[in-house]
Amino acid sequence: MIAVLGAGESGLGAAILAKKNGLDVFVSDLGLIKATYKVELNKNNISWEEGMHSEQKILSADLLIKSPGIPETKLLAKARTKGIEVLSEIEFAFRFCKGKIIAITGSNGKTTTATLLNHLLKGANFDVALAGNIGASFARSLANNDHEYWVLELSSFQLDDIHQFKPFIAIVLNISPDHLDRYQGKMENYVASKMRITENQTKNDYFIYWNDDTWLKKNLHKVKAQLLPFGEQIITKGASLIDNKININSNLEQLTMNIHELALQGKHNSYNSMAGGIAAKLLGITNDIVRDCLSDFEKIEHRLEPVLQVYGVDYINDSKATNVNAAWYAIDSMSRPVVWICGGVDKGNNYEDLIPLVSKKVSAIICLGLDNSKLIKTFGASVEVIMEANTMRSAVKMAYKLANKGDAVLLSPACASFDLFANYEDRGRQFKKQIRLL
Repeated sequence: MIAVLGAGESGLGAAILAKKNGLDVFVSDLGLIKATYKVELNKNNISWEEGMHSEQKILSADLLIKSPGIPETKLLAKARTKGIEVLSEIEFAFRFCKGKIIAITGSNGKTTTATLLNHLLKGANFDVALAGNIGASFARSLANNDHEYWVLELSSFQLDDIHQFKPFIAIVLNISPDHLDRYQGKMENYVASKMRITENQTKNDYFIYWNDDTWLKKNLHKVKAQLLPFGEQIITKGASLIDNKININSNLEQLTMNIHELALQGKHNSYNSMAGGIAAKLLGITNDIVRDCLSDFEKIEHRLEPVLQVYGVDYINDSKATNVNAAWYAIDSMSRPVVWICGGVDKGNNYEDLIPLVSKKVSAIICLGLDNSKLIKTFGASVEVIMEANTMRSAVKMAYKLANKGDAVLLSPACASFDLFANYEDRGRQFKKQIRLL
């Protein structure tokens, strides 16, 4: 019997895949299961429970699949002590997958890069699916249909319980402090989790990484795959950003594009385009198709998404910026004075790195969260106006009053959303709704 802990998208997908392969499966969730998920569980004749974990039944399982949102618990420790194999949903799905995997992780940019790479492969008529930490889970997608290629966006939590998982191409975009509350406050633990994406790769696989990332460079000696860096220097095999041009060199011909041709603007998005371009060239996609796809790609919701201009003020939704580094890139990309809406659930972040940039570009801060003390303490001496809000409606109204013609109102929280919102998507959509009500 297989026990699945957690009945969110990941757990549900794992259960459906297990059932499709003739395995006896039981789903247990300490919280309440969504009504739509209960319908799917019943439709697939999968037994389940909510509001509890039946320890005796779970510890009688042959295999335990842990949803990524669940931290290490006493129950999991007991399972490991008993010798029950504990897997992530990603690992479980991998064991049934026959397609080639391109796996993407990083503290920032992974959703954009994964979506861009999926766009590149579809542009070349590849049989490809996008899954993982975006949209449908890998397991649920695989239960519907296997594909020749899979583009997977992976979080550190999804990589924590892999064992055999091996991508043909692994991409780590960057590593900056995030989720340290889950990793005992130690950056080394978080980095080790991200680097697990490479641990089963061989010399026949590829590892694409940001060459200017100190944490990545410290760990390259552990990587067995062929290395393909990208960064702001001349790189003979990989990609470089020099004189406003990206140059991509892989196994085939070189591709050069001016950054102004790219659909995704901003230095961080040039990096995302380079990473996606390297992978596309490794897969034999022609320069013409890569060029077309990098130039016609549409922006993603909640990632520096222009919403509206109201009385000469631009409103920008960057709700996906749930850590300091993502907020840094967002503020840095602004060419006009910024009224910055930030705050939420702190994840052990150090906001002091933002002080020089905030002092230069931000005219006012609106802290949107239940506990804003850390943000106020950090930026109190740098920005003259700091206000607090506990609803999106009040935050947008404050921003409307504070912003002058020619300013930008930027929602880039640098924090998780779970104190006031269901998730970052809910936060971003509420922001857009309130702007339209102005």
